[in-house]
Amino acid sequence: RFISKLRAFVKHEAEKNKSQWKTMGPAKVAVPSPKDFLQKHSKEPKLAPRKKEQDGKKLPALSVPQRTYRPVIRTKKNFINRNALAVIRGVPKKPRHFCVDSRQGDKYLLEPSGLVPKYIKKKDYGVTPKYVTQRNEEIKREKEEYEASVVEELKKRAMKCLSDEEKTSILQELKKNWEETNREFQCLPVLTDTTYKKMHKGKLEMKLKQLEHDIEALEKHKWVYIANE
Repeated sequence: RFISKLRAFVKHEAEKNKSQWKTMGPAKVAVPSPKDFLQKHSKEPKLAPRKKEQDGKKLPALSVPQRTYRPVIRTKKNFINRNALAVIRGVPKKPRHFCVDSRQGDKYLLEPSGLVPKYIKKKDYGVTPKYVTQRNEEIKREKEEYEASVVEELKKRAMKCLSDEEKTSILQELKKNWEETNREFQCLPVLTDTTYKKMHKGKLEMKLKQLEHDIEALEKHKWVYIANE
């Protein structure tokens, strides 16, 4: 087997350059000096040194008055008499109402408790709010404008609006026709064994349904319009 001549040299260089303290730290650690021990308050922040008077000039005085300063008050008002007159002429305070709810004497104010009916005694209690009245008026006005626009549109399209008398007469005729058709339907034989009987019965049923639909449409809608021929 081939063996290189430089094997020993390479092995020596690898051992020489290898970091021996890669996992366990350096082999030798510098021991700190006994004079460099941690002293008390050594790590606290220190303020800048105070400026001293330079060239005989004094620093400007602070605008804040000293603690012993007492301002001189020069006034002719007699506050004692004024306070006495205010107390004499003042309106006495009304006694506050309390409610006691236990035999130990535990009490609480009666007014904010909700037991006093103060809201139902207001002047505007039960009155419709202004914004509701205003909103109802706006809705009513919009409805009237919409109905007016519908009438104008129908007039443009040559539509005729039925009057109340015409509508009533048409309803009466429809109901009369329905009664006659219903009487005829009730008179049909029970047994419908021929084709003619079946066709006649189906025709009467369709006519009754159509009359009921027309009557309901006329009674349901306030305004009825028909096309001019």
